[in-house]
Amino acid sequence: MQLALAIGAVSAANPAPRQGIELAQAAERCGYEAIWAPEIHTTDPFAQLGWIGSHTTRIGLGCAVAQITARSAVAMAAGAVTLDGLSGGRFRLGLGVSGPRVVEGWHGYPYQQPLSVMREYLAVVRMALAGDPVRYAGRYITLPAPSGRHGVEPLAFPTPPAHLPVHLAGLGPVSVALAGELADGWIAIHCPPEYMALGRSWLEEGAGRARRSLAAFTTSVMVLCCVDDDEELARDLVRPALAVYLGGMGSRTANFYNRLAVRLGFGPAAARVQDSYLAGDVGEAAAAVDDGLIDAMAACGPPARVRQRLSEYREAGVDTVIVGLAAPSHRAKIEQLELISALAGDLPEAPGVILPTREVVL
Repeated sequence: MQLALAIGAVSAANPAPRQGIELAQAAERCGYEAIWAPEIHTTDPFAQLGWIGSHTTRIGLGCAVAQITARSAVAMAAGAVTLDGLSGGRFRLGLGVSGPRVVEGWHGYPYQQPLSVMREYLAVVRMALAGDPVRYAGRYITLPAPSGRHGVEPLAFPTPPAHLPVHLAGLGPVSVALAGELADGWIAIHCPPEYMALGRSWLEEGAGRARRSLAAFTTSVMVLCCVDDDEELARDLVRPALAVYLGGMGSRTANFYNRLAVRLGFGPAAARVQDSYLAGDVGEAAAAVDDGLIDAMAACGPPARVRQRLSEYREAGVDTVIVGLAAPSHRAKIEQLELISALAGDLPEAPGVILPTREVVL
């Protein structure tokens, strides 16, 4: 199993680009497989990864995840090809449908049948990445425009990339099955190791529809991590971040992370977090994230506890744990990154688990 790093968002509250570069360089030194950058309310992942890529040499660069309503499918492919070429083949594209708050509120599109839209969107992205003229007639995407006044063209790069991996984010059965059917990998978030067997069944269902093998397919899970001998302190550092996901991501009726907590058996606690957050009481929302939720969705506590949790992910067949650092300062983040790397490097081999890997092309 490999480690990757979930890099923080760039914002007015976190404007120091040098700190992001130092984190990325430390991750590269420690053998982390990739840096994954988010697309949230303040951060464009392509710009952030371009900056990071110019200050690193080997580590992979990924979007986790780029929102498909933010760019046309061809624009997404062009951004991916550009970053892949400039970085020497280090880029991997992570896509997600986001939620109605962003899709309708920010981008002005109706949030209808998002996974059907994703199916068509990914078909166009693949076409563009292959260097083919982009011609597609679907229910949601039609290229070229029906007016017929203009022809079709391929992306204008000398040679298509050998194979640029596309990962889909998802938590529920339909979205995970779609990843198994169409993508090169699945990106999960906050999912405990025990969830992976269920996720694998959904992946296999999708792969069965496409009559494809999952032998080269990769599973990545973003996990909030904090190593500290004071277990309560470690939980308290994780608590606010989980409160944002469970309470503030999406709307009351469409919060996928809250829905995951309910699926994991934490319905009452998830409801308390969301109610407090949407009422504007962020502190109460964090306090409502109980220890059981934290222990299920994160890896925190003394070194032996975090090491055991990483081992459980490995035994569950996870290829990459994307580490989200819950630390109070930049220096503490560097220390946590190094410590988690040492803990993962000390894991025993997982019996009976064959983990496919992809070498970064330099």
